[in-house]
Amino acid sequence: MVAAPRKGTPDAQKIDEHLAELARLVDTAGAEVVGRLHQQLASSNAHTLIGEGKVEELRQLVVATDATLVVFDEELSPAQGQSLEELLGTRVMDRAEVILDIFATRARTHEAKLQVELAQLQYLLPRLTRMWTHLSRIRGGIGLRGPGETQLETDRRMIRNKIALLRDKLADVERHRETIRAGRTPMLTAALVGYTNAGKSSVLRGLSGEHAILVEDRLFATLDTLTREVDLGDLLRVRMSDTVGFIRKLPHHLVASFRATLEEVGQSDILLHICDASHPEWQDHLDTVQDVLVDLGLAERPQMIVFNKLDALDDPTEFALMARDRYPGAIFTSTMHTDGLQPLKAELRGRAEAMRPTVRILLDPSDGKRLGFLHREGDVLQQEMAGERLAVVVRLEPWRAEQLRRDGLDVQGTAGTGNGDSSPQED
Repeated sequence: MVAAPRKGTPDAQKIDEHLAELARLVDTAGAEVVGRLHQQLASSNAHTLIGEGKVEELRQLVVATDATLVVFDEELSPAQGQSLEELLGTRVMDRAEVILDIFATRARTHEAKLQVELAQLQYLLPRLTRMWTHLSRIRGGIGLRGPGETQLETDRRMIRNKIALLRDKLADVERHRETIRAGRTPMLTAALVGYTNAGKSSVLRGLSGEHAILVEDRLFATLDTLTREVDLGDLLRVRMSDTVGFIRKLPHHLVASFRATLEEVGQSDILLHICDASHPEWQDHLDTVQDVLVDLGLAERPQMIVFNKLDALDDPTEFALMARDRYPGAIFTSTMHTDGLQPLKAELRGRAEAMRPTVRILLDPSDGKRLGFLHREGDVLQQEMAGERLAVVVRLEPWRAEQLRRDGLDVQGTAGTGNGDSSPQED
C-alpha cells in the first residue's frame, strides 16, 4: 500500500490512519497487506505520482515481498497507472478501483448491480489503453493500424453504448421508485446516512426489531437501500431507509451512479446522520459525509446528528458533554443496550407528532364517507357521541384538517398547525 499526500495538507498529518483504513478496504476486497510505503509530495509527478527514487524503492519492496498488487491511497490518472505498472512489473490499483471492486462483489439486487457496472465502466473507459498492453499495436499512419488499436476503438464504442444503456435502465428504476413513493401512506420519513460501518444497519434493525437485516463489522456491508416502517408507539410510525455508507475519497463515478438509490435520501423529511462515536477519527467522518451530501445536493435537508456505539467508549458522559457543545441537539445511542435507542425513538416521536397533530372533528354519525376518510388518512385515537354528533379524535396532517374545515366540518384543537386553536363553527 502506498500513500502520497501533498505536504501541508490534513491528509499528510494522518498518513497512518488513512493507510489503516486502506488496509481494511484491501482486506474487505480479499487481499493481504505485505508492505506499506508513503511519501509527502511537494508536487505530484505527472507520470508516476511519486518521485523516481520512491518508485525504485517501491519496486524493490515489491520484489522483496513477492507482492502481486500495489494499491495507492490517492487516485491515479490513466497515464500514471500505466507508467507505474511498466516500472514495477506488477498490477497497480488506486483507492477508487478497490472500492469499486468491493461494491462489485457485494452488489445483490438488480439495481445495485446496474449501478456498480455503470461506475466500473465510467472508471474503465479512460484506462482502456492500459488494459490492452498485452496486444501488439503497430504504430503507424493512415491504413496501418494494428489489431490492438482497432479492438481498442471497438471496445470504447461498446462501453459508451453500454453506459448509455445502463443510464436508461437506472432512469427506469428511478421512475419506478417515484411510483412506489406516490402509493405509500403519508408519514414521517427518515434516511440513515453516515460513514461506512458507523452502525446504520444496526440502528435500523434495533428500531424495527427485524433481525433479518444484515449487520456486519465490515466496510460497505449495505449497498441497497432498505426501507422499513418503525413503530414509535401511540399509533405513530416513521418510514426509515438505510443507505450505502460513505467513505473518504469516495469515487465520484460511484456517487453519480448511486444517485437513483440515494434519491430516497432526497425525499426524506429528515436525515439521521449516524456517527461512530468510538472511532478516533469521528470528526473527519462527520466532515466527509457532509462533503458527500453537498456533492449530492442534500446539504440543506433537515439533519439530526446521532452518535452511535456509546457502549464502546470508556467515558460516554464525558464524550456526550463535549459532543453536545459542538453539536447542540445531538442524540446519543447504543444498539448494544436494551434502551439504547430510546433517545432517538423519542425524538422521532416528537417530530411525527408535529407532522400529524391531534384534532377533534365533529360530524354527522351517518356521514360514513367522511368517517371512512378519517380512518383511512389519519390515526383515529377515539370516537364517541357528543350530543347528536360523532366526535372523532384523530391525528391528521394540518392541510387535511384545513381541507375538512373548508368543507364545513367542525375541526377543533389544531394546535401546532400554525393557525392556533379553532373555535367550533355554528351549524
